[in-house]
Amino acid sequence: MSALPVDPHLYVTFLGVMVVMAITPGPANLFAVASGVEKGHASALVSVVGMNTATLVWFGAAALGLGALVKAFPEVFRIIAILGALYVAWLGLKALMGAFKTAAQPDQVVVRKDRGAFLDGFAVQIANPKAILFFTAVLPPFVDVNRPVGPQLILFAVAVIGMDMMSMSAYALSGAALSRRMQEPRFKRGFGLFVGILLLTAAVLIVLRL
Repeated sequence: MSALPVDPHLYVTFLGVMVVMAITPGPANLFAVASGVEKGHASALVSVVGMNTATLVWFGAAALGLGALVKAFPEVFRIIAILGALYVAWLGLKALMGAFKTAAQPDQVVVRKDRGAFLDGFAVQIANPKAILFFTAVLPPFVDVNRPVGPQLILFAVAVIGMDMMSMSAYALSGAALSRRMQEPRFKRGFGLFVGILLLTAAVLIVLRL
């Protein structure tokens, strides 16, 4: 057995898989874009941190035997995902309603949303079926049972968090680049509709992945 925590060839393969997964649009990616458009770059990046904090929670669960838990209590994870979809749908409906608010109200709404940016991101990722699928189906084949599991999970976590931070930040900042025009009433209303539809689409994707 090699002294290295992870077989280098296996790790390179894992990195390739992660590149594809990180850039492939999913509920979290769509949420990142919507956050950037609706809240601006600062809050959007906070929501990205929230999403990746949830990913760390999933890694902790993986260390405790997530696969066995999913097999033993599949309905619990299904309920978590459904609640997450409902939460994202609720955010989408709020965005749609906000698109028709008067110009006198936006600042108050932004303050309230900024305060929950981290929790919003965390809630989206913790209930993301794509994350559950990753930790129960994609990750296990890369774990070598003949090596200590802890160091392997740490290296895998570094790769996942690093790529997700870059990918999600890019999605969020691309949306935030458009938020500067949000002072224009017609543009604000149009993008409020866009954000709402984007979030509702993310909610649908979560349900379809169950």
